[in-house]
Parts: sequence; structure tokens; C-alpha cells
Amino acid sequence: MSDADPQTLEILRLGHRGDGIAEGPVFVNGGLPGEVVEGVITDGRLAAPRILRPSELRVSPVCRHYKGCGGCLVQHAREDFVSDWKREIVRQALEAQGLTAPIRGIHTSPPRSRRRATFSGRRTKKGALVGFHGRASDTLVDVPECQLVHPEILATRPALDRLTRAGASRKGEISLTVTLTEDGPDIHVSGGKPLDAALRMEMAGLVESEGLARLTWEDEVIAQRIPPRVRFDGIAVVPPPGAFLQATAEGEGALRRSVLEAVGDGGHVLDLFAGCGTFALPLARRAEVHAVEGLEDLTAALEAGWRQAQGLKAVTVETRDLFRRPLLPDELKRFEAVVIDPPRAGAEAQTEEIARSDVRRVAAVSCNPATFARDAARLVQAGFTLDWVDVVDQFRWSPHVELAACLTRGNIPVRARPKGRSCNKLSEPGLSDRARETSSSASSSSTLSCWALRPIRR
Repeated sequence: MSDADPQTLEILRLGHRGDGIAEGPVFVNGGLPGEVVEGVITDGRLAAPRILRPSELRVSPVCRHYKGCGGCLVQHAREDFVSDWKREIVRQALEAQGLTAPIRGIHTSPPRSRRRATFSGRRTKKGALVGFHGRASDTLVDVPECQLVHPEILATRPALDRLTRAGASRKGEISLTVTLTEDGPDIHVSGGKPLDAALRMEMAGLVESEGLARLTWEDEVIAQRIPPRVRFDGIAVVPPPGAFLQATAEGEGALRRSVLEAVGDGGHVLDLFAGCGTFALPLARRAEVHAVEGLEDLTAALEAGWRQAQGLKAVTVETRDLFRRPLLPDELKRFEAVVIDPPRAGAEAQTEEIARSDVRRVAAVSCNPATFARDAARLVQAGFTLDWVDVVDQFRWSPHVELAACLTRGNIPVRARPKGRSCNKLSEPGLSDRARETSSSASSSSTLSCWALRPIRR
């Protein structure tokens, strides 16, 4: 049988990126466990399978754009299966580092709840094409309906068409990120034409006529009708253009509840990678908080939100690159709990300093189970217990998964890491052989993405 001949395969499991995996391994686009499929395999992938025996897990996708759009990779699978699969992604990431912990449940954001979406736009002979990219493709798909994003985001399509016609170059592609705020849409444009006086005037008029709160071109605010506010548990903040926000208000609430539980009743809390106050400001209702973030515009927004709020305890802010200058044990000793919410790469350097410190309680939030598990393993080496993990699914129907976790330790001496030992080489007693074998690939074992809809500035 040649490589060009169709082959019949049975799908054994669903991979971390949403592909069915058959023996080989062979990756099968859109396949589900238990299915028998047929097709031509190219470079280890069956891109266009013909289903001979469908899985009982298969359902009809709820979106008519599912096949062309790249935003929802597993909409063809039963929701209970997707939830179990995402919990299993977290469990496997922990197991790869020799860790176990109760995974208490999963919170899945409802359909049409995404408060931020990034569209792409191109000029056409007829005007403009605005939509999402197909999976791993440059093809732009017009998506007038979407089961993921909030309807108010789709209502900005006329404004996005106007922005594309006026601001995109003839051959290039423009990126249009829409964030919902309580004061109207906040739109950030990148990849557009250089601004001149005429384009500035046109864009300012568009903000007024389309009821936008703010329009930012690259890093410059072109026009602002009203400061675009978001609320973190009722506390108003005006995020700077492009600031990171949790993808859904429901997901943010689930993460916040987990963080508050993990922090406990400590009176002095440190919030690392604090953004513009997602956790720091709600925590300030019951504790004094020191918030550290690498971008000055984010700490300024956080501080302004705190000053305008009522009934909060003291919040101090610090702009600091935690990758190059993590807080040291002497700086950590005054805090009874630490909240840490790093980007996808994790917080290896900062975790090492927490391990060497006297900190007894950590509330960890992560958008990458693999790097979370790597960092959590270092804390476990230092005497922490991984008490529980909550899974949060804000990126419905995609392989992306987030989590919150609680780590605590008692009053036991903390030994400093021996000189010359890499903090990600997990060779201390108590970790499994599998953990030692797989530690070097922790950060690359689960590279997840949502092709069409993605947050920025994180």
C-alpha cells in the first residue's frame, strides 16, 4: 500500500490540541475516540477523514461556521466529554511532574460570553472582509454569527468594516481587537496604515457615530468618547489599551472565588503579575495588598481604580519585571499569602524565590497546565502541599484550559536550593521517575491556542 492509498484507522484518544490520535501516532482532524475513519495520511496527519463508524461522543456542531472557522475545534464533541477531557489535560500535566491533587471541578463559561475578540480585516474590491482565520490557515472566514463572542461584539461589525476600508493597506491585513466595557466597545487596531490628518479625523468621527468608547491605533489613542470601564467584582477600572483581561466575566468570577478561598484570612497579601487589579482589588476588601506588575500603565490603572473605590484596605503597587527581578525571600517574608498569575511561560524564577522564602500559602492561577505543574513541583519540593485544583474553561470548544490552585505548607524549615542545581531539574527525593524524565519538556508538552479569538498584551 502506498502513502497515497486511503487507510483505515481507529481513533484511540483526543490529543491536547483537539486532534484525534490513532496508532502511529497519526493525527486525525476532527476525530473522536472510538471512531473508525478512512483517508490519506500525509506527514503523519489525516486531514480529511471519512467517518466509517462515528463515536457516541459526536454531536452536531451548534455553529454553522464550524467547519470553516478556526475558533472552535471540539464543537463536534459532547460537552460532558469536553469537560472531562480538559480535566484530564490538567491531571496529566500534574502526573508528568509527579504530582497528584484533588481536581474539584470545572467551571465552563456559557455560550456567547466572550467579552473580547480579535478579528482580521482585508480590503476587497467590494469594500471589506472582516472575520476569523480558518484553522492553521491564512484563509479569512466571514462569521456574521458566533456562538462564542458576546452579541454586542458582533454588533460592532459595521464599525469594523468601516475601519478596515479606511485603515487597511491594499495588500495587508488589519487586526481589530474588540473589548466590551460598560461604556461601550473599546477597539484596538494594529497593522493599519500610517495615520495622517485625514485618517485621524475620519477615525474620530467613527468613534462618535458608532458609539465606541475608545479607539486605539497601534499604541496611540486616536479618540475616546468616554473612559471605558470594566469592573472587578464591582470595582471600576479603566484598563489601558490592549490590557490583559480574563476572557469572560463568568470565568473571571470563578477564578476570583478560587483565589479568595486559597488566600484565606491573611491580612497582608502579595499579588504577583497583578495586571490592572483582577484579584488585587477584590482582595483589598479584606486584606492589605501589594500588587506587582511589569507594565507601568497597568499598575497606574490599578492604583487609579483603588483610589476611586470606597471601602477598600490599603493597596500599594510596584512596577517590576518579575522574570528578571523576582521578589526575594527577604521581600516576601511580610506577606501571609501570595497570589501568582503569570503568563503562559509560568514563573520559574519567582517560584524559586517563593520556595526559598517563609511564605506558607500560595494561590496560583495559570493558563498553561504544563508550566503550572513545573512550578508547583518546585514548591512541593520545598514543603508545600498541593491542596486542590479548580479547572476553569473560558475558551469553550477550544483546547485551551485554565486553572486555579491552593498550595500550603506548615511551619517547617525551608532549605535553600543547593548551588549549581537548576530550579527546573526535578531530581529531589519524593518525585517520581516519570517526573524526572519529563521535566525538561514541561513547557512544550501542551502548547494550546485558540486560533481566531485571543487576548493580547499577556
